[in-house]
Amino acid sequence: MKIQQVLLSLEELPKEWYNVIPDLPEPLPPEMDPPERPSRIELSRRITLKPLINQSAQKDRWIDIPEDIRDLWVKVGRPRPLSRATKLERFLKTPAEIYYKREDLSPTGSFKINTAVAQVYYAIREGAERLVSSTAAGQWGAAIAGACGLGGVSCTIYFVRFACETRPYRLIQMLMSGADVRRSPSDKTEVGRRYLKENPNHPGSDPITNSEALEDAIKSVERGEEAAIARGGATNYVVLHQSVIGLEVKKQLEMVEKVPDIMIGCVGSGSNFLGFISPFVKDRLDGKTTTRFIAVQTEAAPSMLKGEYRYDYGDAGKLTPLVKSYTLGIDYKFGHSYAEGLRQHQVSPILGILRKHGVVEALSYEDEAAFEAAKTFYQVEGVLVCPESAYAVKAAVDLALKAKETGKEEVIVVNISGSGFLDLGNYGTTLYKL
Repeated sequence: MKIQQVLLSLEELPKEWYNVIPDLPEPLPPEMDPPERPSRIELSRRITLKPLINQSAQKDRWIDIPEDIRDLWVKVGRPRPLSRATKLERFLKTPAEIYYKREDLSPTGSFKINTAVAQVYYAIREGAERLVSSTAAGQWGAAIAGACGLGGVSCTIYFVRFACETRPYRLIQMLMSGADVRRSPSDKTEVGRRYLKENPNHPGSDPITNSEALEDAIKSVERGEEAAIARGGATNYVVLHQSVIGLEVKKQLEMVEKVPDIMIGCVGSGSNFLGFISPFVKDRLDGKTTTRFIAVQTEAAPSMLKGEYRYDYGDAGKLTPLVKSYTLGIDYKFGHSYAEGLRQHQVSPILGILRKHGVVEALSYEDEAAFEAAKTFYQVEGVLVCPESAYAVKAAVDLALKAKETGKEEVIVVNISGSGFLDLGNYGTTLYKL
């Protein structure tokens, strides 16, 4: 009988996060301030929880995970299964073995809950009464709203207007957790009002929501409120928290005596992908393995394929420090995609270095091709993935078919970052013109 699923016990839940920064091919480029004041670095530090600032600067490879966070992870379904796609293998007639990590099984529907509960834990410890955040596809919004609900912390979320209108159930999910959700651009911030003046029906974008959340948090702190920013991707501490994914996968593959030939994940800013691959990177850099790490983007925002490696802002209002990575430019006009979580102009600096050194490869697709692959995956494996994860599934299918052509018995591992049940409308529009 072939392996169907690899499970970990509660005792095997990681007790330490893995920090990939010490093992990168070169040091991370420092954050920079623009010539004009105020200092963006100082602004960022004022609204970010101190433990998270410290984690971003950590040089230790292993960092203890507080027991309370591990308890919360168990509450939201960790450890999560690693499943083998035996039916997909037979359907494709490929000699490749395909495994997929089930991050879609969290109560809020995605991997984002891993860092959300950690950030709320630190917010409570530091006395923050309100967290302010932004969300593109709504997965992060649902996660931070859910974690704040569990922790009794007030939550304000700026939600990309286009995604808010096309993913109404994500909005309801946030509201049910008690969050104050604002369609972005909103009339609540100077940045939002500026974009609404240009276009009262502006669809919004991830850089705009970032600016609105930052402006809200900055002004709240200036008024003396106990508020802080919560971020769902790109930052060093988020990548650190998400390493739990890859640590579980590493243990699960060791249990079945498999070494991955290919690891695949979708990428907007890169936190789910980096959390998935980071515990495997050192072995590749040390020459112990030849694992290929493949980041999959939407052609609406192919930052690692068409972007430049340079300093850029992370938000439309230019309130963040300048960071160096692959970027399409803060003013880039995104193409259409229902994979809203992938429509981001810039990837994490950590991912930027790995891409620069050729450790990470990149692919891009359009919605229709990705969604067709997701449909096949649902029909064959019975797992409905979110639009973002559809891109990773598409790459896995293509590479499994390539293995069929070459006859190579490769081990392909793909991260399923989220569930697609709240995204059926977008699938219906794209695949069936409903």
